Amino acid sequence: MPTFIRLADGVFSLAEDAFTHVADDEGLPPGDVIVTLTRFQADGEALLSEGRKVGVRLASDEEVEVLAYDLPRIAVVALEYPKYRDGRAFTSARLLRERLGFTGEVRAVGDVLRTQAGFMVRCGFTAFEPADGSTPEDWQRASQRFRHVYQRSADGRAPAYVERGG
Repeated sequence: MPTFIRLADGVFSLAEDAFTHVADDEGLPPGDVIVTLTRFQADGEALLSEGRKVGVRLASDEEVEVLAYDLPRIAVVALEYPKYRDGRAFTSARLLRERLGFTGEVRAVGDVLRTQAGFMVRCGFTAFEPADGSTPEDWQRASQRFRHVYQRSADGRAPAYVERGG
């Protein structure tokens, strides 16, 4: 089972993952699941009507806006990093939080590295499946690496120019 780290009240900790990732060609296990967008579009209504918690995994080239109608009923949106240098998931997380008002869990999956922790938190991620074997303590340090930020984001931190009074 991969490492699963959750951020709550500014603290990173190991957590038990209640969700099972289910591929499109797999049968559905009992309990809470995370399915691809394709499977959600085909079976989402049935899954949600069963009373289970449902998450949707979006590839980096899939737009979060397609979930806008269903977001109030979705527990997790898992945003995929196919390669660490592909930053589209940062934008998707920020859109989920700021434009679409999503309050559920935004999870980083795929090639997720702790060096990106601070940026992921700023964009609204609250759960992480690190690919680099890092610990919650590593993520805590990485997320607090920079004292000042230079633009507004989903985390609500004041940019440096506001701190200076400019």
